[in-house]
Amino acid sequence: QVQLVESGGGLVQAGGSLRLSCATSERTFSNYAMGWFRQAPGKEREFVAAVSRSGGNTYYADSVKGRFTISRDNAKNTVYLQMNSLKPEDTAFYYCAASARNPISGSDYYLSYNYGYWGQGTQVTVSS
Repeated sequence: QVQLVESGGGLVQAGGSLRLSCATSERTFSNYAMGWFRQAPGKEREFVAAVSRSGGNTYYADSVKGRFTISRDNAKNTVYLQMNSLKPEDTAFYYCAASARNPISGSDYYLSYNYGYWGQGTQVTVSS
């Protein structure tokens, strides 16, 4: 069972930045593609960003492209989401997820059902 723990959420003004972290004690962390999803009140969970097992490929939702950066450190068993130029519409609960799907490519990364492990989430609130 892969356990994921998110941190780094909080309250920030529009235009500000936050960095989310997602850590696991899973020793085979590098075997998992990792993703970030978010869910705002009254809305469905949506894809934000994903990174391949090696970290060499990244994927972003159009709404965050150019503002958010996903990265991973396989030596530290951690994935990050750097969020810059935050907007009030970025306000949501952010979830980290791990996918053991192999192979995984292209559109697979965007689909939540390809991720079998989820963290508890962390709240991000952007004030206007």
